[in-house]
Formats: sequence, structure tokens, C-alpha cells
Amino acid sequence: MRRRGWLMVGLGGTLALATVVVGALCLGSGCSSVGYLAQAGAGHLAMAGSGRPVPEVVADAATPAALRERLLLSQRMRDWAVSTLHLPDNRSYRSYADLGRPAAVWNVVAAPELSLALRTWCFPVVGCVGYRGYYSLEAANAAADELRQEPGLEVSVYPVPAYSTLGRTDWLGGDPLLNTFITWPEGELARMIFHELSHQVVYVPGDTMFNESYATAVERLGGDRWLHEQADAAAREQVSVLQARREAVRVLVNGARDELAAVYASGRSDAQKREAKADVLARLQAGYTTLKREQWQGFNGYDAYFARMNNATLGVQAAYQQWVPAFEALWRREGCDFSRFHRAVQTLAMLPKPDRDAALTALLSSAPATP
Repeated sequence: MRRRGWLMVGLGGTLALATVVVGALCLGSGCSSVGYLAQAGAGHLAMAGSGRPVPEVVADAATPAALRERLLLSQRMRDWAVSTLHLPDNRSYRSYADLGRPAAVWNVVAAPELSLALRTWCFPVVGCVGYRGYYSLEAANAAADELRQEPGLEVSVYPVPAYSTLGRTDWLGGDPLLNTFITWPEGELARMIFHELSHQVVYVPGDTMFNESYATAVERLGGDRWLHEQADAAAREQVSVLQARREAVRVLVNGARDELAAVYASGRSDAQKREAKADVLARLQAGYTTLKREQWQGFNGYDAYFARMNNATLGVQAAYQQWVPAFEALWRREGCDFSRFHRAVQTLAMLPKPDRDAALTALLSSAPATP
């Protein structure tokens, strides 16, 4: 469970989007980060090329029984995602690849010392995004070290188990199932597949918060429905424990993030802001220690996440959560019908960003209060 701790806060998923498409376009159009984009394109091509159709892997006598069972389960989820959640029916998650590493990519994110605003990089197709993804941990750490040379910049590196290519690489076989997540608990596996497929339904270039909040809403709503309709009691109980931990951490982290946002926006001097920041982060770490000791019987699955806690980490967290209650309210407004819900989100996606944000803000007013 330790290696999945960071995911339980919603940090896994889709921050490395359409890298092969971006790489191909930039290499032909004089983009400045040609070296970075070349590794991104080559990395995805290598990953996609290593996938084997699930029926072939299942029929292979050398396939371990446990993996065979998980692959069969994944295909039930994939079919159900089409029939019930109205997610795309294509080649994504119909093949399997063992990458021989614990993550699909490693993302590098950065934010100023006294701000939660992520540094962004801009590319064709995906627009401006607050990350750079690397197919090796060594390359990601090297990029992070380079960023750390800039005064007043906080940097974080974290593993990403899967990402979406927005359906643009179906000709390559689509996005494969990976060893990085195939063994997850049933509920978490379902959520991951639903999240990634959602990016193929709606994606707004340059609006990470909109994209990730929408996909997170689909994964939550769809994941809960899968567990209720398709899973057994043991799977539901397992997810119940995971969700309780996830919510406890979310409340703890959101509170600290809100405090820091208020500190950074205040008229205090930089020295006073640094002092207040240190106090907030110390209390955050103390709160996590208390959670582990008093509620989790020592479970330490979030240790890696809290070890890299800084403005960059908190900035990424916000990208996945900000509009989730608004999208859930929209889903209820559309009669809990996923087909209508997706169409309503597509309509929102066509609006200029100020209008889109205003519409989501209005939806938030109809959302139930969250802890």
C-alpha cells in the first residue's frame, strides 16, 4: 500500500497528456524544448508498442493466474464503462504492457516559494500545463535539480501510474493497461480506467483544473456505481477503508492549502509569510502523524506524499479537486444520466474560460457542503 499512498489524494492519473502528439507536432514546428518533447514522443511510442491484446495475454500459458484474473476484470470494467458511463468504445485499455518500472512517467512540477500557482509550460494540442513528464526517474530528477537552481522555486517529482493520450493514438493500439496499476484494489482500478477515459470525452487545452476535476468527478461517480452494481462485499469494504483515509487526508491538506493561500494573499511582509508558512506546514505534518497513530494503526501509505509536501505538491492537489463538487452538481442536475452529463460538460468546454469558470462557480452554490 505504501507505493499507492500518493494516489489516494488524487495525484495520480493524467498529468502527462498526449505526449506523442505534442512531440510529433513540435519536432516539426521549431518548438524550443525539442529534446524534452523527443523523449516524450519516443517514450510513449515505446510504451504503446509493448502492449499485447488482452485476449492474447490471457490465452498465454505463461501468464500468471492472478494477472489473468485482473485482466479479465479490467475488460468487464471497460465494457461497463461504455454501456453504463457512456465512455469511449475504442482500443484504449484493451491491451496490456509490463513496463518493468513502477510508474508510466514521473512528473516534475514547480511553484514559487510564496505562491500556490504552478509554473506552466505550453505545447500544441494540450495547451499550457503545469508539469513536465519524463519516462525515467533519472531524467525527471535531473530536470527537477535544474529547476531548483532558480531562487525561490519549490519543486516536486512524483510518479504517475497512467495517463491519457486523449484518444489520439488509437491507431497505435490506444492507451494500454499497465503493470503500474493492474494489481490495484478493484475499486481503485475501476476509478483509474474511468478517469483516463473521461479525458477522451472532454479536454480543454490549457485548463488543467477543468479537465482534471471533470475526470475526477467521473471516476468518483462511476467508481461508486461500479462498486454498488458490480463488486462484491469484500471489494466494497476494501474501498471503504481506502476512501476514509483519502477523505481524512483531503480534509487535512485542503485546510492547510486554504491557510497558505490566505497567507500568500495577505499584506504581510515576505518574512512574516515565511514564518506563517512554516507554522502551517508544521501543523500539517503533525496532523498527519496523529492520523497515522490514532486512526490508522500506523498505516504509512501517504508518507512519500507528505515527505515532498511543498507549494508545488499543494498546487497539483488543487488541480484535481477545485471543480469536482460543481461537476457532481451538474451530474445531479442532468438526472444522474451520464450521457446527458457528458454533453453538458462538452457545452461548458466550448465557453470562454471566464464564462466557463462563472458557470462552474454557480454550480458550486448548489453543491452539498463538503467537510
